[in-house]
Amino acid sequence: MQLRKLLDSPCGLRFMIDNLCTHSSYSRRLLLESTMMYDKNSIEKSYSVLREFYHVVENDENKNIIQTLQFKLCNLKDINNTISRLASSAVIDDIELFEVKNLALLSADVKNILEKISLDKIIEIPDLEDVVKILDPDGLRIATFYIYDSYSEELASLRKELKNKDFYQEEIYNRVSEIEDEIRAKLSEELKPFASLLCKTLNVIADVDLNLAKALQIKEMRLCFPTLSSDKVASYKGIFHPEVKHILEKEKREYQKVDITFGLKPIIIMGANMGGKTIVLKTLAMCQYLLQFGFGVPATVADMMIYDEIFCLTTDDQSINKGLSSFAAEMKNIDAVIKASQHDKKILALIDEPARTTNPTEGTALVSSLVKLLQDKEMSLVIVTHYNIKTYNNKCLRVKGLIDGKMNYELIETHEGEVPHEALNIAESLGIDPQWIQMAKEFYEE
Repeated sequence: MQLRKLLDSPCGLRFMIDNLCTHSSYSRRLLLESTMMYDKNSIEKSYSVLREFYHVVENDENKNIIQTLQFKLCNLKDINNTISRLASSAVIDDIELFEVKNLALLSADVKNILEKISLDKIIEIPDLEDVVKILDPDGLRIATFYIYDSYSEELASLRKELKNKDFYQEEIYNRVSEIEDEIRAKLSEELKPFASLLCKTLNVIADVDLNLAKALQIKEMRLCFPTLSSDKVASYKGIFHPEVKHILEKEKREYQKVDITFGLKPIIIMGANMGGKTIVLKTLAMCQYLLQFGFGVPATVADMMIYDEIFCLTTDDQSINKGLSSFAAEMKNIDAVIKASQHDKKILALIDEPARTTNPTEGTALVSSLVKLLQDKEMSLVIVTHYNIKTYNNKCLRVKGLIDGKMNYELIETHEGEVPHEALNIAESLGIDPQWIQMAKEFYEE
């Protein structure tokens, strides 16, 4: 699965990508085209590199050199088309020769900076000094290019002659053009063997940009480096949703982090509306995607599993454009989870208020049977509901709830039949019309 296809998932992944400070559009394109990692070795290798970058950005003494590196990375351009033409024996023009020279000079600059902060062994920048020598015969190391006089004594002489003439000399001018074309052909031929190395360099420098951006994001958002669970249990301490936390902090409000642990058995989270249950599901989905794309994870501690498929079905997931009713769309989405569970895949399914759009009696039956149907599958299932369902001895959690007029979003263990009824209290705390609330209480107590 490509990252690009997950940007608009309801978990809020786009916020993390939009707040990733890459310095090259090419780096960002590579990121969006990257695919999820599904094996332990790839994930651990990715975090091993990222951790070294984090150690560098964490040290404030490296601030100036990091800024220099960021400035250099702004010069990274996508020259894959030029490299492809070079590889196919095409004669590339002056602009394309400049692009190749610029990349070669940039690689040397980035390599030099990485050496200063001891990252040169973590990400090895290919040596393109031979390319620099071909395109910089005067050794000026300036990111410009033209057909230098140094390439041909005849060219230098004719240019000097043209400069000293008071009138246009077509014959001399045409000969100059011929020599320049010959030099371009010669340079293209000399550069062709470097095509694959140029392509590798382009991608390696983009990798530097991405790792630097991810490391800075970890520092700024106070994310953590996840570990991979060895006992088929995922455990989070202090999990939080970065976008919601950002919104609350702008409003001078505090975000309450929560803890949660789950394995390959269903977990049912109960609680009234406005209890933060949906945010927990979205955060779990986001964390999983971030892990499998090699980002920092929004938690104090995260010991996580790797999944082949991730389902995040929330109230934000609408299918009106597909011509389906809310209930029909919901049932189709849940059915996809059931079908996926029948195959030999590791699945994380996060389902928010299933059967919420039907009557409570049928809704309770549908949710209870869903838990029973999936409880023996090798999958992680987290269901949020306000129905009083049969849990079949699976783990139940509930939001602690309204305490002294303030919501406490801590998740605590509970038992079947203990669904909290706090809607009226929450509505009252919001300052809703007191006559309406009082009348509702009277109906509820009848």
